[in-house]
Amino acid sequence: MPTAVVLMNLGGPDSLAAVEPFLFNLFSDRAIIDLPQPLRLPLARLLARRRAPVARRIYAALGGSSPLLANTQRQAEALEFRLGRGYRCFVAMRYWYPTSLETARKVKAWTPDEIVCLPLYPQFSTTTTASSLHAWRSAAVQEQLDRPTRTVCGYPAAQGFVDALTERIRPALAEFLRRGEAPRLLLTAHGLPQRIVRAGDPYPQQVAATAAAVVAALSQPGLDWRVCYQSRIGPLKWTGPSTAAEIRAAGRDRVPVIVAPIAFVSEHSETLIELDHDYRRLAADCGVPRYIRVPTVGTAPSFVAALAALVLRSQQSEPARSGGRDGSAGFGKSA
Repeated sequence: MPTAVVLMNLGGPDSLAAVEPFLFNLFSDRAIIDLPQPLRLPLARLLARRRAPVARRIYAALGGSSPLLANTQRQAEALEFRLGRGYRCFVAMRYWYPTSLETARKVKAWTPDEIVCLPLYPQFSTTTTASSLHAWRSAAVQEQLDRPTRTVCGYPAAQGFVDALTERIRPALAEFLRRGEAPRLLLTAHGLPQRIVRAGDPYPQQVAATAAAVVAALSQPGLDWRVCYQSRIGPLKWTGPSTAAEIRAAGRDRVPVIVAPIAFVSEHSETLIELDHDYRRLAADCGVPRYIRVPTVGTAPSFVAALAALVLRSQQSEPARSGGRDGSAGFGKSA
């Protein structure tokens, strides 16, 4: 039966002019700033305006736009090829284009028998997975896209995902071992404000599950490794330790580092700028002997195979209706 697979990600600005409206969309999401709308929207405008100059410099260094959409489209193409006949993959971005509403229209026009929502966030969070699924549900209701719908809600230790991560880390480890050096492996993920974690968000536990699975798969006795968090914004207390703090610690200890992103599945500003430039410069300033950043999983065959397996497994669960004339909407069991 024809199945639409909707790959979900946060999105990014497609021009420098889009930076501030993109940031407004981000900060106006109640999953990010949990305030009543009369307070949230003015605050979102203020934060977007203040953050925009820094963000524009970041995207200017990337050629004037985010590469996230192009990278996500490549993942969609690879997954569609892997799934084969009867499947078509679509992309829906949470805070920029193509929006869930645009994508819901395209899915409806294709007339699938069922839909699988596949957020590209391996670790579940209310700020990412839940927010994207909520946006999709609203779009499906608005478009009266009434099709049986299943979801994949987090896959922190999925075999192919872990395999793809270890396939990228092993060569870096081997290079250090050939040189007779013992590196420190920093497994980095996007941070969250502690208030969100205190409210019950499972993200840190799922990040820990990914890290534990990767270290077990590497099977490197005596490996020096740490979980850390990056991309903090604002004065709130965030999950820690921070990636910057761990790099400074490595400098004090005079140990080389391997930095491996374990929550981002494709390259974008937080890997290409924050990890490759900002933290590399910090490492040099702090006396870290050597700094290697391994790539994200991208379209690694093992990762694409994991996504395909998750889609197929989700289809064994009981579906919900994605939307209907009565305004109902829902999602099936997690896979």
